[in-house]
Amino acid sequence: MAIDVETKDCTALGDAELEDMGNICADGPAQYDIGLLSKQREEWVLITLARSNGVLQGFSFCTLERIGGTPSVLIGLASVKRTGKRQEALKAMMGDQLRRAVLAFPDEDVLIGTRFVDASGFDAFTSYMKLNDVVPRPDHKPTGEDRAWGRRLAKRFGVDAEYDERAFLAKGDGNPPCVLDHETAKPEKISDEVRALFNDVNAAKGDSLVAFAWAMAEDLAPLA
Repeated sequence: MAIDVETKDCTALGDAELEDMGNICADGPAQYDIGLLSKQREEWVLITLARSNGVLQGFSFCTLERIGGTPSVLIGLASVKRTGKRQEALKAMMGDQLRRAVLAFPDEDVLIGTRFVDASGFDAFTSYMKLNDVVPRPDHKPTGEDRAWGRRLAKRFGVDAEYDERAFLAKGDGNPPCVLDHETAKPEKISDEVRALFNDVNAAKGDSLVAFAWAMAEDLAPLA
C-alpha cells in the first residue's frame, strides 16, 4: 500500500491522533508517553503524519524557520513504526517536509537539522534525496562554521546546557531525548565509521547527537 502523508498545524492535532502516535512509541525503544507528546504539540508548529491504508506509520514534529537568516527545516521528536513500511514512511515524511521547504524558501539552500541516538537516524538524510555536507560524518574535520551551526541547533533544541561542540554531543538529563526515532531496514549498509559517531551517546541517560545537512536549491526546485 502507498504511504499517504499530510503536514498540518500542531493546533489541529487531535487527542485520537496523539493516542495513535503514543501507540507507535510504545512499540519502539523510545517509549515516549502521551504527556510528552502533548507537550510537543504545544512547542512545535507543524506535525507530519504518514499513514498506510489509514493506519499511522510515522510522525514528525517540525517547523520551517530562519535561523540567523538561513532557511531551515527543524525536525523535533519523530518516530517511525517498526514495520516493513518504515523506510517508505520516513521517505514520505521527509519528502513532504522538503516540498514545503522549497515552497517557503524558493531558490534558496535549506538546512535540515535534527537529533539522533543511533546511526539509523542518518537514513533521514538519504531517504528522499541525498542531502549535502552532512555534519557530523566520518573523515570530516568540522569547520568553525560547522561547530557554530551545531551550537545554534543545540540551543534551538534546548539541549545546549551540556553540549560538546566538537563531538556534536548533547548530554541528557535522564529523560528520553526528543530525537528522530527510526530503525533502518538495512543495518548492514551502515559503516563502522558512522556507528562510531555514536560511541559516546548514551540514550538511556538522554544523550543525543545533533546533526544537520543541506538541501540545495537546484535539488529542491523540482518539488515546487
